[in-house]
Amino acid sequence: MKLSIVILNWNGSDMMKKYLPTVIKHSEKDAKVIVADNASSDDSIEMLKKDFPEVEIITLDKNYGFAEGYNQALKQVASEYYLLLNSDVEVTENWLKPLLKYMDEHQDVAACQPKLLSIFDKDSFEYAGASGGFIDKLGYPFCRGRIFDTVEKDKGQYDDVAEVSWATGACLMIRSKDYWNVGALDGRFFAHNEEIDLCWRLNLYGHKIVCIPESKVYHVGGGTLPKSNPMKTYLNFRNNLTMLYKNLREEELKSAMRWRWILDYTAAWKTLIVDKNIGDFKAIYKARRAFKKWRKDFKSDRDIIQKNRVAGCKNDRMNISLLWQYYVHGRKTFTDIINHA
Repeated sequence: MKLSIVILNWNGSDMMKKYLPTVIKHSEKDAKVIVADNASSDDSIEMLKKDFPEVEIITLDKNYGFAEGYNQALKQVASEYYLLLNSDVEVTENWLKPLLKYMDEHQDVAACQPKLLSIFDKDSFEYAGASGGFIDKLGYPFCRGRIFDTVEKDKGQYDDVAEVSWATGACLMIRSKDYWNVGALDGRFFAHNEEIDLCWRLNLYGHKIVCIPESKVYHVGGGTLPKSNPMKTYLNFRNNLTMLYKNLREEELKSAMRWRWILDYTAAWKTLIVDKNIGDFKAIYKARRAFKKWRKDFKSDRDIIQKNRVAGCKNDRMNISLLWQYYVHGRKTFTDIINHA
């Protein structure tokens, strides 16, 4: 099979009832649709068998999380391309054709994403990926169309095909050979930042990643963990630090980690004093301790990545401070930041 769309599900029966019909309707001629179930306790499996008998089901023996769940599932999928798709995504007519055409014509591109818009406000970008993702020099992710919590209206300002630092895991097409050659998603992350880490490795190994806005989908977002959930805060901080440790050049690592120590604890106290959010305050401290404890477990990963990185990779990060641009200069859009970079 040339393309397999793989939806990783955990207790998402209601989401799939709502959005899976669009995937089947607009994809059946171009791809196989597969649901990999992360040991759901709801009626997901029964519902799929009854309502969507055309969908192939991969049943996993436990909840492996997003990253390792996909690894376990994709081992069982034989395709030239994988398309990782969240269960809360509504796709549109002909959404696959621009992605497939571009990948077929550009063999140096390992992965791509469509334009992500909000299911709740279809004229606005969606937080999780918007029109392609980037990373600043300290590892903070941002997108064309979304900087921190500032989400732009889609006015066609990011409708060009663009090379990006990362493509969203909510809707990620990737060559299967490249997925495995760079080490797949890091299952230890469980969830959050895992697709950014994967794309960073793709970039370091000399591959390109693009956003193709001609293709568009609508995303609910926050379906598994809401934005204010302390577990989400914990995973984001722990995994982002781990991603930096794995992928940064040696000459940059110490400085970046010093700055992140200052900025992370500043963020923690801000959440407590300004936001009155003790849950996130504790989560950031817990994440810092967890990173310190398991950092040694990633030494061999770091050695492999640094050994295999190619010279001159240009899209792994942007040489800017996103915090400085956003909070000090008040530049709230991607265009404004880039114009002053």
